[in-house]
Amino acid sequence: MEIELIEIRDFIMAHPPFDVLDKVALNELTNTLTIKYMRRGNTFSELNEINQYLYIIRTGAIEFRDKEKQLKDKLAEGDIYYSEDGNKNIEQAICVEDSILYLLPITKLNQFRLENKDFDLHFNQSINERLRNAVELTHAADMRDLSAMQLEVNSLTDRKPVIVDVSMSIKDAAQIMTAEQVSSILVTENNILKGLLTDQDIRSRCVAQDLSFSQPVSRIMTTDLETVESTTLLSQALLAMTRKQVQHLPIIKNDVPIGILTSSDIVRHLTTSPTLIATDIYKANSIKALKKISVRLPELQLQLSLSSATAKHIGEVFSSITDAITCRLIELAEAELGTAPVSYVWAAGGSQARNEQTSHTDQDNALIISDEYKDEHADYFKALANFVCDGLNDCGYVYCPGNAMASNDEWRQPIKVWHSYFSKWISEPEPKSLMLSSIFFDLRPVYGDTALFDDLQVKMLNKTKKNQLFISHMIGNALTHKPPLGFFRNFLMVQDDKHKNALNIKHRGVVPIVDIARVVALKHGLKETNTVERLHAAFECKGLSREMSENLIDALEFISSLRIRHQAEQIRKGVDADNFLPIEELSGLEKSHLKDSFEVIKTMQHFFESRIS
Repeated sequence: MEIELIEIRDFIMAHPPFDVLDKVALNELTNTLTIKYMRRGNTFSELNEINQYLYIIRTGAIEFRDKEKQLKDKLAEGDIYYSEDGNKNIEQAICVEDSILYLLPITKLNQFRLENKDFDLHFNQSINERLRNAVELTHAADMRDLSAMQLEVNSLTDRKPVIVDVSMSIKDAAQIMTAEQVSSILVTENNILKGLLTDQDIRSRCVAQDLSFSQPVSRIMTTDLETVESTTLLSQALLAMTRKQVQHLPIIKNDVPIGILTSSDIVRHLTTSPTLIATDIYKANSIKALKKISVRLPELQLQLSLSSATAKHIGEVFSSITDAITCRLIELAEAELGTAPVSYVWAAGGSQARNEQTSHTDQDNALIISDEYKDEHADYFKALANFVCDGLNDCGYVYCPGNAMASNDEWRQPIKVWHSYFSKWISEPEPKSLMLSSIFFDLRPVYGDTALFDDLQVKMLNKTKKNQLFISHMIGNALTHKPPLGFFRNFLMVQDDKHKNALNIKHRGVVPIVDIARVVALKHGLKETNTVERLHAAFECKGLSREMSENLIDALEFISSLRIRHQAEQIRKGVDADNFLPIEELSGLEKSHLKDSFEVIKTMQHFFESRIS
C-alpha cells in the first residue's frame, strides 16, 4: 500500500466505528475512498450526492441545514455523516471552513456492515442503544469474581520491580533498596532472571557471615526461585507460597519479570473487603483505630474497580462504610460525653447521602435535634458534633470547604429551626439557598431518631412540589453545569497548567445528571436521594419518559465508571485521586461513547430549559 494510503488508513482506524475493523477490511475500505476538497462557503452541488456516500471529515467543518435554513448538524475532524433514508429534512450542506472529506460509497459501506457485526451495530443503534451497550461492555471488559482470591496477581502489585545486575556489589544493592524503600529486588543477567535479594539475605548471608559488602550480590541472593505467571490467581499464588515457605514471588510475563508479589501484598488484599472493614469499624475503640482502617479504603476502590462492580455498587459500598465510621464515632462520643439530653438525628448530605461516594470525599452533615432542646444542651451537642467532624477529618473525610457540617452552629439546630430554614430557602430561592440545595436537599439520616428527619422531609417535599418559582430557580441552577461538549461535538477540556487537556469528569459530567435528578425529585415530591433511584421514581410518576430516565442512568453509569477507573489508576500509582480525566486515557470508542453521554445531558438540559416551568 502506498504511503499516502497508509496515512489515510491510520487516520480512519483511529476513529469509531472504523476502529473495530481488522487490517484487511481497513485496507480495502481505504482503497475505495474518494477524496473531496471543498472551499469555505461551498455547498454540495447535488443534494442527492449526500445520500450516496458516508462522509468522513478529515479537516474543516460542515453545516447541515433544513428547508427553513435551521442548523440541523455540524461536524468537524473525525466525525462522520451518514443518511440512510435520504434525510429529507436536510436541504443544504455547506462548508464553513476549508475542508477535506473522505467519501465512502454506500454500496461499499453496506458490504462492510454485512461482514462485521460490531461495525454494523454503530449504524443500527440509536444513541440510547449505543450508550446502553457501552455500559454493558464497560463492566464486561474485566469480568473477574469480586472475591479477592480470584484476582490475578498482576493486579495486586503496587509498583514495577527494582532490578539489578548479578555483578552489582552488595553495598550498592543495599543502597538502592534503601533509596527505593523496598525489602526485595530482582537480580538478572542479560535480562534473564537469576535470583532474588531480600533484607533477610543481607542480614543472614552477609552481615552474620562477616562477608565483605564489596562482594557481588550473586554471592548471597536466593537462586532457587518459585515464580508465577502474571495471570496466576491469588489463590494459586498463596498455595505456592505456602508450599515453598517463601515470602516473595517474582511475577513473570512473556519470560520477563514484571513485579514481585509479597506476603504483605496478600495480607493487604485479603483484609481489604467491605465486610471485613465494616467488622473492624464496629470493633474500633478509638479515632486512631478508625483512622488506621480508613487508610485501606483507596485499596478497596482499586480492587472494586478491577472487578465487575458497577459505579452504583461502588458508591453504595463506600457510602455504607462512611456511615459505619460516622456511627462508630458518634458511639465513641456518647461513651465519652454521656447519653444525649434529648433525641436527635445525625444526617449526611452530598454524595454520602446519595450513596454515591468514592474512597474519600469531603464531609457534609447536619444535626437535627428534638424541639425539646434547651439552651443548656448546647455544649453537649457542640462537643458531640466537634468530636465526630474532627474524627471524620482524621479518617480522610476532610472538612467541608463551605463549612456545611454539624460542627457549624448554623447546621446544628432543633427541628423547628430546620423547618424555618427550608421554608425560607423554598419561598426565597436566593443564590445561597441554591448553593446549599446540593447538600441539604439530599439529606439522609445516618444515626439517631429517624422520625425527626422523616417529619422534616415530608413537610419540605410538600413545599417544593407546590412552588413553581423555586423549581424554576432550581432548574436555572442545574443548567449552570454544562457538559464539556462543543458545537462540533468536540471536547471542551480544562486548559490550566496542572490539568491541561483533561476533562473535569465530575463537575461537567456527573454533577449535571445529579442536578437534573434532584430537580425532578423536588418537583414531584419524591423521597429518594440516590440519583439512579430518583430517575427510576421520576419515570414511575411520569416526571420523565422511560427513554429519558434510562438514557440518564446509562450516561451516569458510563461517566462514573470512567471516573472510578481513572481514580483507581492514580491510586495504583500512589498519587492523590482527582476528577480530571486526561483525554489520552480514553480509547477512540470510549471517546465516542462519552460524547454520546454528554449529548444525552445536553438534550435533557434543553428539555428542562424549554418544558419545565
